[in-house]
Amino acid sequence: MRSGRLEAGCDEAGRGPLAGPVFAAAVILPEDFYHPLLNDSKQMTAAQRELLRPIIEKEALAWAVTRIDVEEIDSLNILWASVTGMQRSVLKLKPRPDFLLIDGNKFRPFDGFAYSTVVHGDATYASIAAASVLAKTYRDDCMRDLAKKFPEYGWDKNMGYPTAEHIAAIRKYGFTEHHRKSFHVKELEPTLF
Repeated sequence: MRSGRLEAGCDEAGRGPLAGPVFAAAVILPEDFYHPLLNDSKQMTAAQRELLRPIIEKEALAWAVTRIDVEEIDSLNILWASVTGMQRSVLKLKPRPDFLLIDGNKFRPFDGFAYSTVVHGDATYASIAAASVLAKTYRDDCMRDLAKKFPEYGWDKNMGYPTAEHIAAIRKYGFTEHHRKSFHVKELEPTLF
C-alpha cells in the first residue's frame, strides 16, 4: 500500500461453481488496518470469515458487494461477469479510490481508474483479502438461502461447486434456473445423462 493513496482491493467469489451468482467486493482499508486472521479467504475457515466480516465492514473506510446473477453470467461469461461485478462494487465506494488492486490477471479499464492486477493478490494485500472475505461470506449466505428452496442439490454444503453430490443431484433432478447454462454446465451436459 502506498502511503496517502486510497487503494481499493477487489476480489470475487463463485467463479468455479455450476450454480448460483458470482459475488464481487471492493474494500478500502485504513493504512494501519491489521488483523492476524486476515488472509486469502480460501485459506480461512468459515468461522474465521464470519468473525472477520463485521470487523471489515466496521473498520473499512468504504466497502461494497455486488451480486451478478446467472443470466448475466451466461450473457457475459464468468470471467467478464466477475470483472463487471468488481467494477460495479468500485463505483459504489465513497470516497472514490485513487487506485485499484485487482486479484487475478484480468481486468478492463473503466471510468479513469488506475489499477494493477495481482495474481494471488488475496494472499498479498490486506484490502484484496478483505474483499475476498466479503465476497465469499455474502455468496455463502446466498447459497444457503437458495438451498432452502432446492435442498436436493446440497448447496448449503457444496455452495454450487461441482461435487459428486451436486453432479448426482443434477443427474437425478435436472438443472434449475440457478444453474449456469454456460461455463461448466455446458461442458458437463454430455456426460451427465
